[in-house]
Amino acid sequence: MPELIQRLQSGSREAMRELYDRHIRYLTAVAQRYVKDEDVRDVLQESFIKIFGSIDRFEYRGEGSLRAWMARIVANEAISHLRTQGPQQVPLGWEVQAEEDPPTEDVPIEVIHSMIRELPDGYRTVFNLYVFEEYSHREIAQQLGIAEKSSASQLHRAKAILAKKINEYKQKNR
Repeated sequence: MPELIQRLQSGSREAMRELYDRHIRYLTAVAQRYVKDEDVRDVLQESFIKIFGSIDRFEYRGEGSLRAWMARIVANEAISHLRTQGPQQVPLGWEVQAEEDPPTEDVPIEVIHSMIRELPDGYRTVFNLYVFEEYSHREIAQQLGIAEKSSASQLHRAKAILAKKINEYKQKNR
């Protein structure tokens, strides 16, 4: 087991600071995939409380396992935060027809991430859980308290919206 994890599990405040400094940017990006910018700080604060409070139960499984474990905590905390906001409403005008997935190689990754953040909360949450966290529709449905069909439908609509936004971006930036 890496030395940092051992120091964390022994309660070292310096190790906690080191872990925070090493991973805050990545975990901020994870939180931003789910919640609005004004809620990211709250999600991260609750996440780090859980990370430090349960580090003794973390099982090292090789390089990257700590980061993946922390990302899952942040994603789960973001989902819990969204649940406290009540049912996610989809604004009028967001219904679009599905298109083929457009090629994204000409679109900067920051632009794509921005487009994802602009999705309505419910669509964005399902999209992120499915694409980034690799949850099944059954797992998403359980996490969010929705039907599996709703998860699949929201993913389909999120992809359609993103396809439209990507195509518009490409048209503007030829």
